[in-house]
Amino acid sequence: MRKVISSELAPAAIGPYSQGIMTEKLVFTSGQIPINPASGKITAQTIEEQTEQVMKNLKAVLAESGVGMDRIVKTTCFLSDMADFAAFNAVYGKYFPENAPARSCVQAAALPMGAKVEVECVAVR
Repeated sequence: MRKVISSELAPAAIGPYSQGIMTEKLVFTSGQIPINPASGKITAQTIEEQTEQVMKNLKAVLAESGVGMDRIVKTTCFLSDMADFAAFNAVYGKYFPENAPARSCVQAAALPMGAKVEVECVAVR
C-alpha cells in the first residue's frame, strides 16, 4: 500500500512531489517550509515565526494521514543559518515536550523561496 497525502491545511507542493506518502506502517513527509497555506507565500519573518509555521504545516500533513506529532520517530531539519539553532530549537521543542524523535539538523546553503527553516519527518502509523 502506498497512498499520497494531500492536505488543504498545508501548502500545496511547489514542484513534482507529494506533501507526504503513507504506507501500511509509516508516513513520510516532504520537507515543509514556512509557506502560509492561505496565501501560498512565506509571510513569517523571524526564525521563530517561520519555525512555528513549518511545524503547523507538518502537523497538518500528518493529521491528513490520521497521525499525530507524537508518532514522529525521525525529523531532518534544515536551517539557512546555524546561528538560528537556539531560537529554532526553542519553538521545535514545544512540539515534543517528552520523548522527542531522533533528529538531524544541518545548515543548508539555501532553502526554497528564501526560507530560514525546513523540516521533514517519518512517523509510525
